[in-house]
Amino acid sequence: MGAQAANWAGNVVFGCRELRTPSSVGELQDIVRGSERVRALGSSHSFNRIADTSGVLVATSGLPPVIETAPDRSAVRVASGVRYGDLAQHLQAAGCALRNLGSLPHISVGGACATGTHGSGNANQSLAGSVTAVEMVTANGELARLRRGSPGFAGAVVALGGLGIVTAVELETVPAFEVRQFVYEDVPAAAVAEHFEEIFASGYSVSVFTGWRPGAGLRIWQKLRAGVPGAAGAGQPRWLGGRLADGPRHPVPGMPAANATEQLGVPGPWHERLPHFRLAFTPSAGQELQTEYLLPREDAGPAIGALARISDRIAPILQVGEIRTIAADDLWMSMASGRDSVAFHFTWIQDDAAVLPVVSAVEEALAPFGARPHWGKVFAVPPDTIARLYPRWHDFQALLRAYDPDGKFRNDFMDRYFPAAS
Repeated sequence: MGAQAANWAGNVVFGCRELRTPSSVGELQDIVRGSERVRALGSSHSFNRIADTSGVLVATSGLPPVIETAPDRSAVRVASGVRYGDLAQHLQAAGCALRNLGSLPHISVGGACATGTHGSGNANQSLAGSVTAVEMVTANGELARLRRGSPGFAGAVVALGGLGIVTAVELETVPAFEVRQFVYEDVPAAAVAEHFEEIFASGYSVSVFTGWRPGAGLRIWQKLRAGVPGAAGAGQPRWLGGRLADGPRHPVPGMPAANATEQLGVPGPWHERLPHFRLAFTPSAGQELQTEYLLPREDAGPAIGALARISDRIAPILQVGEIRTIAADDLWMSMASGRDSVAFHFTWIQDDAAVLPVVSAVEEALAPFGARPHWGKVFAVPPDTIARLYPRWHDFQALLRAYDPDGKFRNDFMDRYFPAAS
């Protein structure tokens, strides 16, 4: 199966019988018809077994890289295997943009939407929130297309690969815009909890990076729409007790800043500022594990306090932590479904034995706030808890049964969190 036999980080070796890379939708339909078990593989940037299968693993990267912009430039139809960075370059050339991007431009559109992956910004929904239509090959090998507002659509966008293999999605677009990016460092940790609303309202997209080390300063990455006045900080030499960085920085201390998108307030196209990392560079060697939890935004302060109380366990095995905000959406299995959210992200060292007990401790600390784990990252939240965290869980279960009654797209992950008999 070659290099694609493992995920991006190398912590998951896929157990598939066969890896296929179809070059057309018709070939994909034949594969699905002839398979008892089949799953889709995007950019392999998940950290658990959500993409795995005992049957045929289908890499969507081989499908024709369709990118079709609507004549009025209000939407774009894009093949699921296309990377966000490649899509963004096409849109920029057409004078269009997406409202937001994730930290990495290297991830595939289909995989990111299927798992509820997001960027940051008080008014910015997850990447899946821009989806207006989904096209997929269903269990009988036929093509299905669901548009926003149609029955089941809200369950079919963040569908975790359970309804079929997505071949293309349609995304809302907006006119292209420019962004300036500033980094503030050595911000006192207490300032983040005390000035949370000011910080995250200060830019179009804002991230706070922390090592969860007592007494250590934090960093604020502030991304501002060019020409929009009045933001707090906005390039001032000092802000909230921190200072403006005097040169480019990488989100992970000690990593080369050349890999990160341009800072120091230099205006640039949206797609070259909203991600943290440049498309032309691999952001790291992949020697890491990741976890992330989304919880109601109003609980940000108490949640920060709860994590600070176990910082002695978090800090020794953490490469970097990130705090972001995400606007609510109405997608059934989105981690931000029904609630404006704050996300706590952890990039750990790649050591299961050291990391997993701390993941459990983080989950225990965040449990009182109804924290939902990111579907594509490492987590240990029990299935019965997961079911209680999503008001439309039973509706999604019914949708799984309707689209895949024989379990063709099931795997151990889906069986654990969405048992067929439930």
